[in-house]
Amino acid sequence: MASLSMEEFLHNFRQEILANAEANMDFLEVEFTQNIADELIDSGIIDGFELGHHRLASGGMRVDGYWFNDNSLDLFISDFANRETLQSLARAEISLIFKRLENFFTASAEKNLYLNLEETSHGYDLARNIAERCGSFSKVNFFLFSERILSTQVKELEDKQYNSWNFSYNIWDISRLHRLQTSRGAREELEINFAEMIDPGLPCLPAHLDSATYKSYLVVMPAKILADLYGKYGSRLLEQNVRSFLQVRGNVNKGIRVTIMKNPEMFFAYNNGITATARHIEIVKTSNGFAIASLKDLQIVNGGQTTASLFHTNRKDKAPLENIFVQMKLSVIDEEKSEDIIPQISEYANTQNKVNAADFFSNHPFHIRMEEFSRRIWVPAQQGSQRETKWFYERARGQYTDAQAKLTPTQKKRFEAEYPKTQMFTKTDLAKFENVWEGYPISVNQGAQKNFGHYVGRIGQEWDKNADQFNEFFFKRAIARAIIFRRTEKIVSAQFWYNGGYRANVVAYTIAMISKICSRQRKSFDFLKVWHNQDISQATIQAIEITAKLVYDHIMHPTGTISNISEWCKKEACWVTLQEKLYTLEELLPESFFEDLAFTDQLENEARSSAKTQKMLNGIEAQKIVVGIPGETWAYILAEGREKGLFSVKEQGILQVAARLPQKIPSEKQSLILIDILEKAKLEAIYQK
Repeated sequence: MASLSMEEFLHNFRQEILANAEANMDFLEVEFTQNIADELIDSGIIDGFELGHHRLASGGMRVDGYWFNDNSLDLFISDFANRETLQSLARAEISLIFKRLENFFTASAEKNLYLNLEETSHGYDLARNIAERCGSFSKVNFFLFSERILSTQVKELEDKQYNSWNFSYNIWDISRLHRLQTSRGAREELEINFAEMIDPGLPCLPAHLDSATYKSYLVVMPAKILADLYGKYGSRLLEQNVRSFLQVRGNVNKGIRVTIMKNPEMFFAYNNGITATARHIEIVKTSNGFAIASLKDLQIVNGGQTTASLFHTNRKDKAPLENIFVQMKLSVIDEEKSEDIIPQISEYANTQNKVNAADFFSNHPFHIRMEEFSRRIWVPAQQGSQRETKWFYERARGQYTDAQAKLTPTQKKRFEAEYPKTQMFTKTDLAKFENVWEGYPISVNQGAQKNFGHYVGRIGQEWDKNADQFNEFFFKRAIARAIIFRRTEKIVSAQFWYNGGYRANVVAYTIAMISKICSRQRKSFDFLKVWHNQDISQATIQAIEITAKLVYDHIMHPTGTISNISEWCKKEACWVTLQEKLYTLEELLPESFFEDLAFTDQLENEARSSAKTQKMLNGIEAQKIVVGIPGETWAYILAEGREKGLFSVKEQGILQVAARLPQKIPSEKQSLILIDILEKAKLEAIYQK
């Protein structure tokens, strides 16, 4: 994929949009908009996206999607005409398109546009929400998605101040999307020029030796600069895997706020500061020492609350920040080592969290195991087909694309036959498929990042209790849940009552309700049957159709003071009141659906058997690792550990066995303990792989 020309990329992108529109029975423009939004969400550039199409030609207004952040609003508009060839997007057209988006916002915020719209229209819900919430944020981010290429004459679009709001403009044309998808890790790096903010740069003190594997610096960061950076880049400053767990919101830590307001000169003494990483640094030498002129991909891995609190206290309370400074520990790590080192920095910096987000970076054993299953387990061949396929789990962003980058056309065709694009799923997809079945539809409706944060918190604890439960049965069940989720999306889109809005909300609650129905019957959905058939039964289709209609009717009539449907779907009250209709739903569902359900003990037996197999496989894998390390190394770990009092008597005994390799081979059970010993040795710098 990395070697594709722009023309080839556009062709492939169009084919994907056409295929998705046909599969989902949706408009091409909707698929185009959703496709790019999904890319930006998965890459950590935006936090979420809701389709919300509204067009009013007479008023020069248009909007295609939105998302409310903690301190800002994102509004989206698409430039799409299913063009078959590369075309240029000129400045005049850009200004016209963005003006339509601006007009929608200003009419909604200042003129109560919703009063002139039909309550059932897509624009009404968004326009009313803007009118009610526009005083709670000071920034509006306008996004333009285009299938054209941005003209080379357009260098930069400057922010604009409009009344109490700051307008920023972001263009995602086909060439920028191409760069995003073909870049390693599929994420655009932030490049921050400190020399433009403070001359000659940000003062720093090197804290590393020349021989060190990476560079570290101690920095005294002016709070005003830190707050301004957060105001401009928002949660993009917070490492995307960490931020999804830490859940940095608009609320302000009371202790930090009091210090800012009453004792700003003591902030440096009272606050622990922030921990950050970067991939590249430009240092200048001055008469007073060293200064940071620029940083690439600055990411705050600890201190998100400090950063957000400075910004919000300055904005809401008008507290001056000129006399406040924040200590920053900065580590500059090149791309090759970042996947191993950054998670550890984040983990140790965030020790106050019971389950660390760093545990769920792409190299966590959970993700590695899911990836291994997806590369090994074949899907049963379906009727009429002799070819088996696999489901591709993207452990790290961009793996599916990277796997094809250096393939010949023939090899690529073979790869796509083995791993069809429709059978690729990401970490955030998995979190969505799992959470709806486990009874957390509210979390799913809160957007991909927050839902993933909820998922990792739950799964992290379960992994620590018993990692063997994440076995082949778990993987097959996850795939079955993926099939059900994606089939439900298509089913909802095909219903006569569906008018193109709130499909994601309907799907989440529909599956959650079906899961609840199964529990009430004291039975389980037969996920293994779905796995073997790679599809759902006609009885399940009927159940989904009936449940989806009941859900749709429910969410379209919010109760209490909430008028916005999207916001209503994120509230506990929505889920609680919907569950009051479970008895009614049971009466409506066909008897054939209940006959399809499996007895709970059947699936529990399957899960227990798979867990035993997984435990055995874990032992075999551990033994392979242990045997691959020389006996002399184990003897050294034992000697150093004894001197430091690091190991128990039992651990020392097992180490003595390992020290006799290859004459003596540790058992599988002993090998599992030796793997834990290795982790201890790494922490004490006794052993480094």
